[in-house]
Amino acid sequence: MARGQGYSPPTVRIIHSGHACNVEEERHTERVYTIREGETLELTCLVTGHPRPQIRWTKTAGSVSDRFQDSSVFNETLHIAKILRTQGGRYYCKAENGLGSPAIKSIRVDVYYLDDPVVTVHQSIGEAKEQFYYERTVFLRCVANSNPPVRYSWHRGREVLTQGSDKGVEIYEPFFTQGETKILKLKNLRPQDYANYSCIASVRNVCGIPDRSVIFRLTNKTASPSIKLLVEDPIVVNPGQTVSLVCITTGGEPPPTLTWVSSNDSLPQRSVVKGGTLTLPAISSDEAGVYSCVASNNVGNPAKKSTTIVVRALKKGRFWITPDPYHNDDNIQIGREVKISCQVEATPPEELTFSWLKNGRALRSSERMVITQTDPDISPGTTNLDIIDLKFTDFGTYTCVAALKGGGIPEISIDVNISSTTVPPNLTVPRGKSPLVAREGDTVELECLVSGKPKPIILWSRADKEAPMPDGSMQMESYDGVLRIVNVSREMTGSYRCQTSQYNGFNVKPREAVVELIVQYPPTVEPVYMEMRQGLGRPVVMTCRVLRAHPSRVLRFEWLLSNRLLHAGAFDAQRDETEYTIRSLNRDGWGEYTCNVINEAGAGKCTFQVTGKAYPPEFYYDTYSPLWQNRPRVYGFKLQWTQMNPNAVDRIVAYRLGIRQMGLQRWWEQEIPVDVAINKGELMTHNLTELIKPESYEVRLTPITRFGEGDSTIRISARNPAPFPSLSHSTKFHCSFEEEPICMFTQDKNDDFDWTRHSAATRDTKYTPNTGPSADRSGSKQGFYMYIETSRPRKEGDQARLVSPFFNVAPKNPYGITNPPAYCFGFFYHMYGKHIGESHSSCKGQTTSEGPAWSLSGNQGERWKQAKVSIHPTASFQVVLEGIRGPGIEGDIAIDDVTLEEGECRDPPPSE
Repeated sequence: MARGQGYSPPTVRIIHSGHACNVEEERHTERVYTIREGETLELTCLVTGHPRPQIRWTKTAGSVSDRFQDSSVFNETLHIAKILRTQGGRYYCKAENGLGSPAIKSIRVDVYYLDDPVVTVHQSIGEAKEQFYYERTVFLRCVANSNPPVRYSWHRGREVLTQGSDKGVEIYEPFFTQGETKILKLKNLRPQDYANYSCIASVRNVCGIPDRSVIFRLTNKTASPSIKLLVEDPIVVNPGQTVSLVCITTGGEPPPTLTWVSSNDSLPQRSVVKGGTLTLPAISSDEAGVYSCVASNNVGNPAKKSTTIVVRALKKGRFWITPDPYHNDDNIQIGREVKISCQVEATPPEELTFSWLKNGRALRSSERMVITQTDPDISPGTTNLDIIDLKFTDFGTYTCVAALKGGGIPEISIDVNISSTTVPPNLTVPRGKSPLVAREGDTVELECLVSGKPKPIILWSRADKEAPMPDGSMQMESYDGVLRIVNVSREMTGSYRCQTSQYNGFNVKPREAVVELIVQYPPTVEPVYMEMRQGLGRPVVMTCRVLRAHPSRVLRFEWLLSNRLLHAGAFDAQRDETEYTIRSLNRDGWGEYTCNVINEAGAGKCTFQVTGKAYPPEFYYDTYSPLWQNRPRVYGFKLQWTQMNPNAVDRIVAYRLGIRQMGLQRWWEQEIPVDVAINKGELMTHNLTELIKPESYEVRLTPITRFGEGDSTIRISARNPAPFPSLSHSTKFHCSFEEEPICMFTQDKNDDFDWTRHSAATRDTKYTPNTGPSADRSGSKQGFYMYIETSRPRKEGDQARLVSPFFNVAPKNPYGITNPPAYCFGFFYHMYGKHIGESHSSCKGQTTSEGPAWSLSGNQGERWKQAKVSIHPTASFQVVLEGIRGPGIEGDIAIDDVTLEEGECRDPPPSE
């Protein structure tokens, strides 16, 4: 297992793989991604950095999670199927892994679209009515929503209309909508102006969006719409009735389109629209309101006619008794006046009728019994019975009956008893009911005793602050004086006012009382749960802190390990925490510790999981070209990782490596021993070999300490090489040119011709039979190698150079390396033919070039030979393989099986 340094801050770049029309780099490095509406947007955030950075997509207006699935927002790939115009804007990809600053890149998404154009027609009429025909001027306005801005053109029949092409026609853009519309003005309408006009909207075929057009036929009958409603206004109905509203057109050319709209934002769910008829089956009070029929034909202004539907209703019957206002006494007394008031909510209010009964017999207004209706503006739906000079014979039950003239709605009857026992209310709080102490989560009943007859409705509200009641309202009603609160919470602690209302009682100054509620709750503590990882022989300190408690006088604490009491005592009121220390952790000390902090209301619990479990390894995803072994049937995968917090627990002695072919159940396991302690950020490498093409594999890595197994990490290893190979921490780079990407080798742009990838089975040897290899280095005619083709038009001295990718030198030191590491560069060559030229290999750094490290010329026979050379780079480097054409066409040079290994070459073959 190879080791090196691995932590690095994040970098990020955005690539696209959706249906882009165009991606351009603008000034100030702003990238613009253009896409057609309805296509799929796919942006991928390519990140580097170790540990693996967390990725989050956001949009200019804030988070994108309100518009997209959360899984998309936190993935590398942001996927929006059928993109809408409203989803354009700037998208940011942010990557952070705790090292350095987060990396952020952005791209602006421009959504292109073109809607069908709409032509609207308006006319102005000259003042001289007898010259109506000739003085009429018509305006045709064309509008289409689009991005980018639309261009318009007008046609009359097949004739293209342009400014100045016809004296009777003007084409202009109104100043206030520059570029968004085109108006065609037909001055003093002429017979030839009656024609078919087409407006063509174009965005010049961007994103392949075709032009869109609309035709409007102008005739001498063209007119704006007019309609008629065949219903009354208002329509008064009973609930449950079916209502049909009929709207007909009385004019308009072209024929108008009819739609129905409602003042309630949308039409009722069960409504049915058929032509101009709107049907509302089994109507309810909620569906009452204004309904409008709108007719539009794009000529002039739309026509609109409305009617109001009123659904009859009677609800909320109440009464109150007002003692004689001329005496400062709330009681009813013989010889004084008393007034009984009755109120209901009625729809429609003008249909409301009241009648009064005394002891079940009809009562008519008289000098001593005066029945009146209150002014609707002051108190709507209210009737009063004034009893002047109350007599003993007036005692009895008075009933007010509310009804609607239209009928069909049940009446409301309200009984009011007037007798010697009819007395104003009084409120008291029962003994022992204030303050009321409750536990959080209990059901509590706040109680006010109401005396008096009749007993009024009691109103409850907060007395100590302007805050809502438990149901969210500012005031709650109670008919028995009891306020019941289910699942009481600590926020409900405080003073509550109970108060008599005038309803169903006396219309006198409200009586009130106050109840104190105290909600006790167990201590709120932190941490609720904490995992503590520690090695054997080291100290562990656990602290349980009290944040809030009521009563705040905490009584005691107790520390337990797996329900076994370790320590208990009285809680120190001066401190808000209790601590437990393990001086030296042993095997028996692993487990779940709980700390209970207890007051009268219960216990708050801190939980600490003390473990020697190692943290998970963090796979390194930036390994350049993790495919280090690439043979026809199998491949190798370079697995790299760092260990999260390696010093937090005992030393990691090994890793358990599990590997499973995707789609199969069975895991193969092996142990990778670790001989010395792992440092934080140290990069470890293990090569997986003999993986079968083209399968992918799931790899599981588990650290092992004296405690046992730690946390595992899983990743997929697949046969899709990353763009750059690295030798930072690998042991060997190997390329046999079997795959088309040729291991990221590139052709030098400054040479005379290119190396060619071929196999003996595909190469034509008809013209040059006495040169080049008859098989690849392994002897396979199907195997591939690289060679230089020296046939015409090549001439003597022409050069072909093949350049390897950059290899990184470990460790990465910006100031150079004092003791350059050694690498062994090897390859097999085939130089057969009487006109063989020269072959060289050299090493070049990022800023420097060196001379040939190896060279050979002349015919070397019809067989593959190996070359090896030791190199000592001081910085990132590339290897250059150069072939030079000899004096004739029988001079093909081939190479295969290029390798690069750490360390000096052992047993190098001769390089001459």
